[in-house]
Amino acid sequence: MSEAPPEMRSWRSRLFTRLVHSYFALARGMTMGVRAACFDSEGRVFLVRHSYIPGWHMPGGGLERGETAFQALVKELREEGNLEMTDLPELFHVYFNRQTSKRDHVVFYRCRNVRQVSPKKPGLEIVESGFFTLDALPPGTTIATHRRLAELSGSAPPDDFW
Repeated sequence: MSEAPPEMRSWRSRLFTRLVHSYFALARGMTMGVRAACFDSEGRVFLVRHSYIPGWHMPGGGLERGETAFQALVKELREEGNLEMTDLPELFHVYFNRQTSKRDHVVFYRCRNVRQVSPKKPGLEIVESGFFTLDALPPGTTIATHRRLAELSGSAPPDDFW
């Protein structure tokens, strides 16, 4: 296995992730999450910075029991960015997230022309968010985010691992 990405090198991040996934192992068995590359009408991508793990990420989160991936996507975009989709999302790929656990998968979507209903105020989970041009991503944008954007642009083939 490759070296852990920078956002998982902190013992606090690893401990938090391990605790959350231990709970989910009991509550869910296999874990599955959604993430999305959300672009506005100007082609900028929406990124979030969490309070509990370093780096800038695309919005997303875990599926709850009885929830579809689409329902989770709508919920997470609303919660993390006050975002609404104006078109149906495009399922891009499903990744195995072996950095998190041996049973975690990420359903990844491309959302074109999302609309932010109102600016997202910093809170307990999301401390910062915004739209960024692809040539001016914020410092600390995660390696996985860079990889997913390269895959979406066609400059890299989709990997099977997050």
